[in-house]
Amino acid sequence: MAKRVGVALPHYRRIGPGATESGHDRFAVADAALLAQKARDAATSPRLREMHRFHDSDGDNPHRMVNTLQPGSYVRPHRHLSPAKSESFVLLTGSLGHVVFADNGSFGAGDCVVLSRESGVLAIDVRPGVWHAVFALVPDTTVFEVKPGPYQPLDDKDFAAFAPAEGDDAASAYLQALEERFRELTGLPPRGSRV
Repeated sequence: MAKRVGVALPHYRRIGPGATESGHDRFAVADAALLAQKARDAATSPRLREMHRFHDSDGDNPHRMVNTLQPGSYVRPHRHLSPAKSESFVLLTGSLGHVVFADNGSFGAGDCVVLSRESGVLAIDVRPGVWHAVFALVPDTTVFEVKPGPYQPLDDKDFAAFAPAEGDDAASAYLQALEERFRELTGLPPRGSRV
């Protein structure tokens, strides 16, 4: 493994169609090279997002990962209710929209957070059982995410009935409407504007 200033260059391997892992023995870094690779991977992924995990397995606690999203990646509104899990996001690059929802899917300005260097908001912590969703406001948006393990596919997330499933024909229109309302409520210009 090549070295630079006493730090091992990133080592990672693919563990699935949308994920890689470090496989480190003592420590791993999330450096510019890893973030650039994840941005390239996310841009070519059908889901427009990629994850890099630092934990060893689904059974680990806590889970620590880098998630990279491109605009148009649909993360269906969900909550972590049973088992109850909190979730934290720390912005590394780009800008992330975060929304919390009422049980009926409604939300107002006080439910919206823009994570960006410009806003000065760099992290958010979400309590267990809170409906929420995230989306990239600009290309190559990357966050460091931490949540309790273990990961069990059957109960990791409780998906909101008020939002279409990922892959559903209505998902793209839902995401577009969600982001338009979010941008209006937070004072961001409409997507694609040159303001």
